[in-house]
Amino acid sequence: MKKMQINLKIEGVKAEIIYHKFHDSDMKTLLVSFNGEERRVLSTLDGFRQVKFVGNVYVPQSLSWYTMENYEKFEREFPASLGLTPDEISFLSTGADMDNLAVCEKSYQDFSVCCLATGGTGNALRSGVDVGHYLERAGRFEYVPGTINIIILFNAALTSGAMARAIITATEAKTAALQDLNVKSAYSPELPATGTGTDNIIIVSGRDSETPLLWTGGHTKIGELIGVSTRLAVIEALEKQEGATARWKKS
Repeated sequence: MKKMQINLKIEGVKAEIIYHKFHDSDMKTLLVSFNGEERRVLSTLDGFRQVKFVGNVYVPQSLSWYTMENYEKFEREFPASLGLTPDEISFLSTGADMDNLAVCEKSYQDFSVCCLATGGTGNALRSGVDVGHYLERAGRFEYVPGTINIIILFNAALTSGAMARAIITATEAKTAALQDLNVKSAYSPELPATGTGTDNIIIVSGRDSETPLLWTGGHTKIGELIGVSTRLAVIEALEKQEGATARWKKS
């Protein structure tokens, strides 16, 4: 398998894009590991877990229907293509090209946050306004293009509550990025989009410590790092994937 290393400043973390096959299709997987250690993660796909790897998988169009209609089977089968078991990894999937991955790391004193993002806005919507068209039946949905996937790494341990609150902070920052890019809803073109409706996030706590962080809201320094790294990473990902340009961007 061909691999491309992603250089990160955050300690104890290795990230690489792996080019490999699954069901005879060409896959590109961002794989993040932690020197053989397990980390506590919170995924909007599979909840709280203790895993050795997290990932973000580019699924080509030729395989998209299979993964959408058989997602639980895909979750069980896919890790073997990387030499892993399902218990070892928490991963997201997307139609956005992993070669358009954006990485943004921000630090303050001894705290560091790293955001890894991919994005597409073909199914952008405005939450609370647009109508949902896809009804889940036995775990199956119709395929829709798009998705903004975000993985956020911390060098500090977080409580379960802080991990959950980090999802709100990151989501607010993602929406700010869409506003700065002037992304409109695909269903209400006159209105700004808040997300794509298929977006997902994985929060990765740092090594366990006796004093984990309790608060990750926007008024805290760690919340600021989450927000800034997420907003800039989402902007960069969409610029790479779709050629979008932010009206206002501050590093």
